[in-house]
Formats: sequence, C-alpha cells, structure tokens
Amino acid sequence: MNSRVHRPRVLLLMTPTTYRAADFLGAAEAAGVDIVVGTNRAQTLAGLAPDHNLTLPFDDMVVAARRARAYAARCPVDAVVGVDDEAVLPAAQVAAALGIQHNPVAGVAATRSKFAQRQAMVAAGLPTPPFMASRDVPDAAEVARCVGFPCVVKPASLSGSRGVLRVDRQADLAGTWERVSAIVEQARQEARQGIEDDRILVEGFLPGREVALEALLHQGELRLLALFDKPDPMDGPAFAETLFITPSRHPPAAQAAVLAAAGAAVAALGLRDGPVHAEFRIDGNEAHLLEVAARTIGGLCSRTLRFGTGMSLEEVVLRHAGHHEVPSLARETAAAGVFMIPVPAAGTLQGVSGLEEARQTPGVVEVVLTVPVGEEVRPLPEESCPLGFLFARGPEPGEVEESLRAAHASLQFHIRPATA
Repeated sequence: MNSRVHRPRVLLLMTPTTYRAADFLGAAEAAGVDIVVGTNRAQTLAGLAPDHNLTLPFDDMVVAARRARAYAARCPVDAVVGVDDEAVLPAAQVAAALGIQHNPVAGVAATRSKFAQRQAMVAAGLPTPPFMASRDVPDAAEVARCVGFPCVVKPASLSGSRGVLRVDRQADLAGTWERVSAIVEQARQEARQGIEDDRILVEGFLPGREVALEALLHQGELRLLALFDKPDPMDGPAFAETLFITPSRHPPAAQAAVLAAAGAAVAALGLRDGPVHAEFRIDGNEAHLLEVAARTIGGLCSRTLRFGTGMSLEEVVLRHAGHHEVPSLARETAAAGVFMIPVPAAGTLQGVSGLEEARQTPGVVEVVLTVPVGEEVRPLPEESCPLGFLFARGPEPGEVEESLRAAHASLQFHIRPATA
C-alpha cells in the first residue's frame, strides 16, 4: 500500500527576468508542494528537472492552453499562480483552460489596466478621482474641465511607477504626454508579448501618504497580511518607491479604512482567491485606491515578511494554492522594512562602494544588489528597475526606518553618464 502523502502540484507562471523565482522555489519544500514553472521563453531554472519547465507563450493563449492541458494530462496540476505582473492574466487563463480554481479572467484582466480598474470602481459605486484615457494627447482644456490640475499621467498597463508623472499646469500636459508615450513605446519594443492596454490614463492627483496592503483572498474573504507605510513623500513629479515599513504607524481608523476599501475594490473586480497587493493614499482617515494587483508585492520586498513560526510570504501563497493548512497568518511582532534603491542618474553602472558599511549598519539584515556592473541604467520615470534592496528589522518601525536610511546613505553608486 502506498502511504505517500499527496503533494499538490502548482504551476508557477513567471517571466524569465523576474526577481521572484528563487524565493518561490525555495519555499516549495517548506510548503509541501511540487513546483512546475511556466515561462514565456524557453529556459531551465536551476534546481528543477527539465520536465518541470514549460514554455507557455503568454501572447498566444491557444498554444499556451494546449501545452498546459497536454502537461496536465500526464501530471495533474492542482493550482496555477502568476508570480509577476505579466503572468497574472495568463495564470488565470491557463487555470480556466485546465478547469481548476481561478479568479475570473475578466477581473484579473481589469487589474492589468489602470483605466479598467477605475471603470470597475465607478460601476460599483466606489469613490474614485476623475479620470480619462486616450492613446493621443487630449485637449488640455478638456482635461482641466473633466479632471483638473494637478493631475497624474500614467500608462494604463505598466508597473513600478514607470511612466508615471504629475502635471501641474495645462501648458505642461502635451510635453508630459509625449514623454509618457515614448516610455510606453519603449516598453512595447522591449516586451516579447504585447501590452494589455496601451492607452495613457490621466487622473486627478490624490493628496496624502501612500501605503501598500498585502492580503490573501480565500473564497472572497480578504485576509490582511501586512500594511506597509511609505514614509517618503510621493508628490511627484515622478513617483519613485523607496521605503516600505511594517507595521503601519497610521491611526487604527485609517488602517481600517484601507482594509475596507481594499475589500470593496476586490469585490468590484470579482476577485475571490489568492494574493492581493494594493496601493492607497491615506488622507486623514480616508483611504483612496491607487491600484490593485492579483499578485504579491513586487521585487524582493516580500523578504520583509514572516508569518507564524517563520513562514515566508511565498510559502503562505503556495500553501494556500495547494490547499494545505496555513498555520497562522499573523505577521511576526518585530518591525521590518525594505529600501528599494532608486537609480540616481542615467548611464553605465561602474561600481558600488560602501557595501560593508551598509551591511554593518545596526538593524540591517541583508543587502542585495540586482544590477550588475557594466549594465546601462535609467532612473524613473523611464525605468522602474531598482539598483538593489536593503532589508532591516527592529523592535519599532521608526528604528527600522532609521537603519535603512543610514545604510542607503553609506552607499555610493558610480555611474558613467550616457553619451549623447
């Protein structure tokens, strides 16, 4: 008699350039699941057998679904999880093709378009700033009348604040629109698959401090995992995300407003299962949705989070996907934070100094550089790739913030300016 305990098989969809592969693969054994990785370009990830790597073209769901069904006929798949932005919609489509639990494809598709998200909020009767979208530069007088200034111009489908710019005056709208249009076109040329929504959104600027919510949906119930403060002001003209600190220091009423607004937003989109990452502006005790994604927090930021007896966020997601018990969703009591290191100037990265000082900063637990020496770099809004990540832990959020700021101040990035 075979007493082997069934190990759920989870198909992870990701792009080859994702930061997240190693953390998800490392969490698989602890979560008690078998991992199969599907990417939109042929590759074999270290640590996985060749037959655990699938090539699934994200821009051709007919072929992707056929390949996924053929694989599942040999090796049944219990769940499909999209790891990064480009993979969340294909994950829902592949799960639908396999006939297994998934979020509604239309709802996930709406998370990939900031314009569609705004439309969904309006349809549900939820508050939203005035907005409009176009592929061509709109009339500045119409924007003044329908949206108002200051406003924010942003690509509908790009992430990480890429292409997001504040515009304060009618006279600046056309030039900003041209700049954002060029960023969208550059992203289209870089992508192996198309951009889901190539329109540009213009919406009213929301005042207040930004926060990021991490949560898990189970049968439509939103379960809070963490709420991150973003202590640096996010007022433009570009919107570089740097510090994420948890637990939040906002008043309980404001935090409750964020959770309530997140629950209303995912319900409006029809999302019912899996990880949720959402961004809000808090103004007083009011929470205003910026955007919501059907995935976990991006980059390596999830390394700030530990649950129960030490579970990573990836382990929580994989346990949930594999229908394994999650012993506890309670975050550790210590404060934690991450500093995403922004690119200070365009050019070629020549080297980094001050690494030892950063690593020895009290409270700092990890320093990770993600851009190799010799690579071309560009700051926001043209690019959104950070130079690396600093991680810290401590008894209080304020101490963690101080540690991260001190560690960042000790680093010097030597960048040779780009030649004309």
